[in-house]
Amino acid sequence: MIRVPVAVPGREYEVVVGAGILDEAERFLPHMEGRDKAFIVADTTVAGLYQEPLADAMSRLGLTTVSLHVPQGEDAKTLQVAGVLYQQLALQEAHRGDVLLALGGGVTGDLTGFVAATYMRGLPVIQVPTTLLAQVDAAIGGKTAVNLPEGKNLVGAFHQPIAVLADVATLATLPDREFRSGLAEVAKYGLTIDPAILETLEAEADRVRDRDSGVLEDLVARCARAKAATVAADERDEGGRLLLNYGHTLGHALERIESYRGRSHGEAVAVGMVFAARLAESMGIGEPGLVAFHHRLLKGLGLDDTGPALDPDQVLEAMRLDKKYSTRPRFVLLEAVGRPRIVAVDESVVREVLETE
Repeated sequence: MIRVPVAVPGREYEVVVGAGILDEAERFLPHMEGRDKAFIVADTTVAGLYQEPLADAMSRLGLTTVSLHVPQGEDAKTLQVAGVLYQQLALQEAHRGDVLLALGGGVTGDLTGFVAATYMRGLPVIQVPTTLLAQVDAAIGGKTAVNLPEGKNLVGAFHQPIAVLADVATLATLPDREFRSGLAEVAKYGLTIDPAILETLEAEADRVRDRDSGVLEDLVARCARAKAATVAADERDEGGRLLLNYGHTLGHALERIESYRGRSHGEAVAVGMVFAARLAESMGIGEPGLVAFHHRLLKGLGLDDTGPALDPDQVLEAMRLDKKYSTRPRFVLLEAVGRPRIVAVDESVVREVLETE
């Protein structure tokens, strides 16, 4: 079991990483005195797998648990579903002293965090991620949001959790596609912040594929440390935290074009990282061989980084709705592995690289 502190201004919380920690979750939570109810938000599949031990832990802390079920997948991340949760909280007489628990993947975490940030102007939230993508990225750092038809994460708030419980034993039940999707985010941290992660992915490839809890605990903790340090230095996404968006400028555009029903988030980010490497090489920013290295790395993780040809007009239109767009698309580009920088790129250059793919 590994504890990773996240020190944001005015508040510090922990990401606790380990196998089986949900069975004794009460050991790893901050003081809950004065709290009355714990609202566990999950889709029905995740609830069936993991809600019982979490509810038992809350009961041992003296809290009454209430289950709030949401749809599976990206369809849950809407203002409409958020509205249903607001109504359920009101009917259950939720108060500021109560706590929400986001049990599930990044969608559930984003949605629950957003509801916690906005109901009664703010309820405490505990993130309990059960997917690799959420454990290494989405659950940490306080970004919460829902989608609009026009784009991803366009309505949101910064709302830090009071704790994150990342039980790597839950990763054993993930479908293969979803597990591989999470590996794209793990690779992102290795490519941008901690290249030692890439060494582990290569040296322990068999154990990673077998979902060995020991190697996963190490990888999740490494990614959590990388994100914690980045968030502590830039909580509000005004500078260095933007580096965590490697591969996401194109990735988010692809998700929007496909109405969130095509590539998974990790699959879209994998395509986006390769595109960023191609952009970096074509602009003379990235060292030669960067694209080939990305292909080799992502193929080894079972990720398809190609896909059908992209329509440049559709891609550029989607990029203009990105929250970080400012007269030109902004990309995180690598000079080399572990050496990222933020670059505003002319749309004509983006189009040229898209058309030569």
